[in-house]
Amino acid sequence: MFSGLSHPDVTLGHASDVSFLTAAPHPGGDTFRNTISLDQQMVELLKPSTRIASLTLGTSGNGTLSFSRTGVPIPAETRPSALFASLFVNGSKSEKTAQIRRLKEGQSVLDALVAPTKRLYKHASTHDRNKILQYYTAIREVENDLLRSQQWAEQPKPKVNAAPPLDITDRNDSPGKLKLLLGLVYLALQSDSTRFVTLLDDGNGAIPPLPGVTMEYHTLCHHGQEPEKIAQLSIVQAKQMEHVGEFLRKLQQSTEGDQTILARTMVMFGSAMGNASNHTCTNLPIMLAGGGFRHGQHIAFDATHNLPLARLYVSMMQRLEIDTDIFASGRGALPGLALT
Repeated sequence: MFSGLSHPDVTLGHASDVSFLTAAPHPGGDTFRNTISLDQQMVELLKPSTRIASLTLGTSGNGTLSFSRTGVPIPAETRPSALFASLFVNGSKSEKTAQIRRLKEGQSVLDALVAPTKRLYKHASTHDRNKILQYYTAIREVENDLLRSQQWAEQPKPKVNAAPPLDITDRNDSPGKLKLLLGLVYLALQSDSTRFVTLLDDGNGAIPPLPGVTMEYHTLCHHGQEPEKIAQLSIVQAKQMEHVGEFLRKLQQSTEGDQTILARTMVMFGSAMGNASNHTCTNLPIMLAGGGFRHGQHIAFDATHNLPLARLYVSMMQRLEIDTDIFASGRGALPGLALT
């Protein structure tokens, strides 16, 4: 557990969600421009040889934690049924053929854009050339994704001992959606279908169908120290942590080689606000599990002068043998965090 961590110059409450994994300053400002998120940075550097490079998930679809190199939001999948199908359901031969054809058609469209882009580059100003280079890079990234998707489309999907989930139609049941999605994340990691996952649980302003809860989540977060609201908020957050704990137990009980999957997997859980009641974005509650780190401790930094949370991200990147000391506002690994 960590305290005394935050992102410098990330304020404005709810807008801070978009900077949670990017550390981009001043979200919500008129000139704000997001940057690449931690998961996508890792995907770029490590180029995982998995069917799906990364999963971007959410319980409501109102936001995302993942952003591309140019700060473009990557939409979150919210339907457990669709996620299960993309991971584990094989299409018919005709469906596979149609999918490969669509992938090839998409690739040919991108190929057609390359020549005009190069011609335009020759006559552009320095500023416009930078824009064109970003555009050209984006084209190549999509093209590479299409090529990888084409290769995997011809390979059978893994089989898992699990029934396809039914989507939860109650928009209020964010805890139930979190449980289903975490269950599928476990199967995705166990089958090595992907190695990078983000999941945003934003509560979506609904009244969770839990005994003892009568107010919507957003109101409970703005509790103003009212005992009744705090009591109900505790019920909701205890249920969230119950589902996270169940997810961690599954990883701990599953092995890969001579280690548990949890020992080979870093799981970070936290919030973009330290105190949602008054929208402060300092002293963020952060938990890190697995990954071979030494756990069972509370690492507390200065509550007034926080260390950058991105230093934890540097530590996570270094754990994956990425040779870097910098990510966004993070300069150097986080002190006090050690391996077992």
